[in-house]
Amino acid sequence: MELLCTANAILPSRSLSIPTPYSLPLKTSLPFPRFNFPKIERLRGLQPCVSVSEGSSAEAEVLEESRIRRVCDKLIGVFMVDKPTPTHWRRLLAFSREWSNLRPHFFARCLERADAAEEDPAMKEKLLRLARKLKQIDEDVQRHNDLLEVVRRDPSGISEIVSKRRKDFTEEFFVHFHTVAESYYENKEEQNELAKLGNACLAAVQAYDAATESVEKLQAAELKFQDIINSPSLDAACRKIDNLAEKKELDSTLVLMITKAWSASKESNMMKDEVKDILYHLYKTAVGNLQRLVPKEIRIVKYLIRIEDPEEQLSALKDAFTPGEELEGTDVDNLYT
Repeated sequence: MELLCTANAILPSRSLSIPTPYSLPLKTSLPFPRFNFPKIERLRGLQPCVSVSEGSSAEAEVLEESRIRRVCDKLIGVFMVDKPTPTHWRRLLAFSREWSNLRPHFFARCLERADAAEEDPAMKEKLLRLARKLKQIDEDVQRHNDLLEVVRRDPSGISEIVSKRRKDFTEEFFVHFHTVAESYYENKEEQNELAKLGNACLAAVQAYDAATESVEKLQAAELKFQDIINSPSLDAACRKIDNLAEKKELDSTLVLMITKAWSASKESNMMKDEVKDILYHLYKTAVGNLQRLVPKEIRIVKYLIRIEDPEEQLSALKDAFTPGEELEGTDVDNLYT
């Protein structure tokens, strides 16, 4: 059977600098990159280098165990000294094709060395901490790999997968996905397929989040609208709208809902005029408050572009950018340049 040669092989050459996912151009509002890959040189991976006879020789088994221990010892040094941060560990595990074979031997060797370090409590604590922390990261990586495999098996059903497992499509998952795709530097076709799949996942997550946000906004607006409608008087209802505006909670969704109610009442022959008047006052109150929430600069620009006469527009523009007293609010800076 084949045996892994040296733990140094898990690391890229020291002279080679691999761009991390965060160094790539961001083309999305999400906190992780699209799947674009620069050309990078060949990395050294965990590769088999020594072939041992498959015979039942005890000597061969001892030799194999000895070599595996050396590999694990080398890896322990790598994780503790050369690449000591969890970010390094995640990238190394994602890049490695052989970690799944080394995993049980590595953790067993960490515990074995910790037991043997009774006279060095500091080293024992470092080994136990390494095993504990790396095991947590390894479990995360395995979980990300499981989700990645689900997506790869059913690329046409990504939207459905996202709707069922949205909480699993975390930033860490996409960083891991990017690293896995990056590791296929020698197989551009496979790398491109993974890149397309990763971008499809990003798009599905964005679409799901946008739809969810819209539903949540609609539900919140419905609750506010019902509260306004159930007010004991028109003045009380208008005060509720004013209070929402003061707290920056009067959004366009609620105003649109009030507008639709007023519009429907105008066209209805079965609704009393008193109800129509109430809805009209609510509509005017909501629209007025919403307009006041718009920054003055935007309101001025909207006013200016509606002026058709060029001379009148130029005069109004000069007035807008000339220092003067504000008509609304107190202690407000004058708008001029």
